[in-house]
Amino acid sequence: MRKNRTAALAAASFLLVAGTYIAAAPSAYAGTPGATRANDRNTDFNGDGYDDVLVGAPGATVGGHAGAGVVTVQYGAASGIGTSRSAVFSQNTTGVPGAAEAGDAFGQAVATGDLDGDGYDDAIVGSPGEDLGTVTDSGGGVVLWGTPQGLTGGVSTGVEADEPAAGGTFGSALAAARFTDGGDGDLLAVLDSAGLAIFRYEAAATARSTAAASKKLVRDSRTDFATKAPKAEAPKGKAPTATARAATLAAPTAIEPKSLTTGDYDANGYADLVVSGLSVGDESGDGWSYVIPGTAADADPLPTLTLRGGPVAASGDINGDGKDDIVTGEPHSPDDGGPWTTGGMIGVHYGSADGPVAEPQWWTQDTDDVPGTAEKGDGWGADLSVGDTNGDGYADVAIGAPGEDIDTVADAGSVTVMRGTALGLRTTDVRAFNQASADVPGAAEKGDKFGGQVSFTDPNDDGRFGLLAAAPGENAGDGVVWVFSAGTGGITATGSWTYGAGSLSAPSLKARFGEAIDD
Repeated sequence: MRKNRTAALAAASFLLVAGTYIAAAPSAYAGTPGATRANDRNTDFNGDGYDDVLVGAPGATVGGHAGAGVVTVQYGAASGIGTSRSAVFSQNTTGVPGAAEAGDAFGQAVATGDLDGDGYDDAIVGSPGEDLGTVTDSGGGVVLWGTPQGLTGGVSTGVEADEPAAGGTFGSALAAARFTDGGDGDLLAVLDSAGLAIFRYEAAATARSTAAASKKLVRDSRTDFATKAPKAEAPKGKAPTATARAATLAAPTAIEPKSLTTGDYDANGYADLVVSGLSVGDESGDGWSYVIPGTAADADPLPTLTLRGGPVAASGDINGDGKDDIVTGEPHSPDDGGPWTTGGMIGVHYGSADGPVAEPQWWTQDTDDVPGTAEKGDGWGADLSVGDTNGDGYADVAIGAPGEDIDTVADAGSVTVMRGTALGLRTTDVRAFNQASADVPGAAEKGDKFGGQVSFTDPNDDGRFGLLAAAPGENAGDGVVWVFSAGTGGITATGSWTYGAGSLSAPSLKARFGEAIDD
């Protein structure tokens, strides 16, 4: 519970109401820019040149409070990540705002970015189950500011909604990037049940006794994406396949947002914000994404783009043309009895000078040369990550399917890795992993949900992104993360290894470790 507000919440003009444009930032907002491209992971908390890994365990018990939640950080090095150079944070960590309480779900969402522009990336942790005073599940967030020593609880700041609401779940999704050319660092985007809020860093006017006291976040704006139902109706009749149906659906005027991601899809040097969710109204439950383009402060704002696909999205340059591409995941199509009800699908919208193209390239497990078979409940596309695994200049795509059955073992889960090429995403040398695969530790067990989270990461800075794959259901809900190395041939199971919350001296019982991994 947080009793006192820890962020000033002054409104400014960043996003116009109705989610239509990115507009100019306040004139006083000027300074060092942050990241724009999706491959700028912004996860170097101690500034040593190596990416670090941030993992959430929202089910962890802290101080006897079940579901209070923790996050862990593992610091990168020339040898990659391990379990020794790590730290654990909760709301009972000295200096972290609030206090650990049952159901806070601290670590349910995580993100990173250099919010204050000091050269040390910052960790943002959402706790959507946080109570604010007597307002239950209003939600909240904490920024753990990066320092030369890495993350410390004593250098942290709380963030919350300006009007806390019961069930608001503020902090359910997070993203940070440089959306315009003003400011000391990246802007922070936060989702809750009321829509999207944007925060910016503001230095204190006077010096304080501690570094934490001199850092605060100010709310720039709020945008509601779910106030209207779609006006247009989808064409009548039943399409024969999931991808055909996806192409015929009419664009909604509103979605219920579920996730956020960023990338520079038009290569203009400013990150674009993607809000992915599900359509609302009569034609509800279909995946759609809104792309809010980033622009210079003195440029005309660009219109929001509406793209088919969601509520999962990830970004990266798959075809190596210098523009990020958007990959969307729709793990659960509406169960309306049609033949398009499948085990999930992904769509790729390639970047262009005008932003991501509207017409996607669709893939399912029934696509030729994609391993497996599309079956209801697979959840193929439940999580996505995009990164170059072999250093060839083309980003590859990891696709989680936590509901995949392995032989007769229900919901054991699997991960597919598809390769990027100059022609875009292809099935050449596609790979699939599960706990029954050769050289993969463990065994396929019911409800493990391997692939519930996937994340490409390059903690040894060799230019090849290895893969983290989480099974939050492993060991009856304790959760485990698998580490797959990357070589000249891409991701390999050879030498793969696992670790859980206990490996990092964090509480492990039903922690759901790996339910969130920064990507």
